[in-house]
Amino acid sequence: MPSLIVLAIGGNSLIRDEQHRTVPDQWVLARETCRHIAEIVAAGHQVVVTHGNGPQVGFIVRRSELALHELHPVPLDSCDADTQGAIGYMIQQSLENEFTRRRLAKMAVAVVTQVEVAADSPAFTRPTKPIGSFMDEATAHARAAQEGWTIREDAGRGWRRVVPSPDPLAIVEIEAIRTLVRAGFVVTAVGGGGIPVVRNARGELHGVEAVIDKDLASALLAIALQADQFVISTAVSRIALDFGTPRERPINRMTLDEARRHLADGQFGEGSMAPKVRAIVNYLEAGGRRAIVTRPDDLERAVDGEAGTIVER
Repeated sequence: MPSLIVLAIGGNSLIRDEQHRTVPDQWVLARETCRHIAEIVAAGHQVVVTHGNGPQVGFIVRRSELALHELHPVPLDSCDADTQGAIGYMIQQSLENEFTRRRLAKMAVAVVTQVEVAADSPAFTRPTKPIGSFMDEATAHARAAQEGWTIREDAGRGWRRVVPSPDPLAIVEIEAIRTLVRAGFVVTAVGGGGIPVVRNARGELHGVEAVIDKDLASALLAIALQADQFVISTAVSRIALDFGTPRERPINRMTLDEARRHLADGQFGEGSMAPKVRAIVNYLEAGGRRAIVTRPDDLERAVDGEAGTIVER
């Protein structure tokens, strides 16, 4: 049956590997992913797209560091906005071209989205969110000493810079997004988890130096839109238990209670699957019907219940 789907694309899913991370390389993967999204739209579903931006923010920050002898640094909230615009443009254009090829009477639009966080969130004193490129340990420690970074090993894949990641509380542009969805647009929103903003005593917004977890913000969007399905597209075909061990086993289906239990047992890495499962739990606890984790190539089959890990209450 046709449904409203919030589909979260990982920022790393636009970067195939260290040898293919340029903007043209990202365009190639954006177009590949959008072919699958267009197929889902062609099947009659409404789709709202979100995306990660960790590597892309890291690239902007690094360019800013290298240019400090000539130019001012770029604040992290501006980096979030920049990547929302650039990646949203890739998705918007790629989808429009796919709709044209299929002669679908659909239009895509990207919304630069602010997401409110608490000014007194403890996250600001405990940086946890990885951004930027992976580094070996020696390089990471050297950069930390040079730049004053907090660094952390990321799920066995290398070392990365970590920054504050407060929980998302509210999507500022939610009514605009709702209106566009009701009008039939394929909307890209809450890119990179949204631009983190706080309100002052007068209710005015201003940006803060942080990034918001893309999956948690995407779940918040799915809840606000009362989406029928919340789909997370990532590098793996399914969620696995005992990941990286001889006992590793993929899961086809999981209940909400099982997801809670596996999170409590520490089954999922904080730099990889844990935020995704936590976002799924949030969505289902708020009344969501079905959540799915899968890879881009399996998106159409996953939406039909034939691929990925399906999590339901």
